[in-house]
Amino acid sequence: MAASHNLNLCSQGTALKALFTGYLIVVAIGYMMALVQIQFTHGMADGEFGLSVDDIVYSYYGKRSSSVLEAKLNGSMQVMAPDEDRAKIINWVHQGADEQAFFDSGIRQVMDNRCIMCHSAESGMPIPDFTEFENIAPRAETDTGASFSSLARVSHIHLFGISFIFMFVGLIFSLAAGVPKALKATVIVMPYIFLIVDIASWWLTKLNPNFAWLVIIGGGSMALSFAFMWIVSMYEMWIMPRNRDDNRDALLDE
Repeated sequence: MAASHNLNLCSQGTALKALFTGYLIVVAIGYMMALVQIQFTHGMADGEFGLSVDDIVYSYYGKRSSSVLEAKLNGSMQVMAPDEDRAKIINWVHQGADEQAFFDSGIRQVMDNRCIMCHSAESGMPIPDFTEFENIAPRAETDTGASFSSLARVSHIHLFGISFIFMFVGLIFSLAAGVPKALKATVIVMPYIFLIVDIASWWLTKLNPNFAWLVIIGGGSMALSFAFMWIVSMYEMWIMPRNRDDNRDALLDE
């Protein structure tokens, strides 16, 4: 008769551990890719490498002393065009972003050479189409940050997607027997609390830049809880069994 397994990570069979491990590794890589994506979308908003409070303010509240176009050219899009071309576009914006000047001063040609490869319907990328002047003109106006419609779209994607990921990470971690019950429950619920804090802070920062710190607190706390659950789960599956057997029951309501 096969021996019964205790309800903890340490005592599970190789197949189940392989399933959990594969999921945790892929999700960890996905998390790292998300951090890289944040660096490229928000981390260059102030023109410098690395995510800062200013980056968050410019991304959600906007840089209201300049236009969206200028902020992008001095920030995340700085590497996409040489200084001469960027200066030409910024000059055009400062002079009123006139439609006739857009064609007469060569801005159209600069856009075609430097921007259209991505900013077009053919690229399939979810960014503004710059083949038409009507889509460029609003970006030459004062930068007020992310629009409410884009915040709503990204918010619902994150709420569904991230909560779904942490559901399974938390389920695996709940089988870790070496973590005190109170600490385990706290770590499991933390991502959901700080996911709400993180997303709420986007909307609050849109209204008031002083809330930008909440974005860092919410995102950082989610990352810490993920790292803790990931490390403990991997340790109890693969390292702990080498040292001793574990007969404890990992149920939260034990």
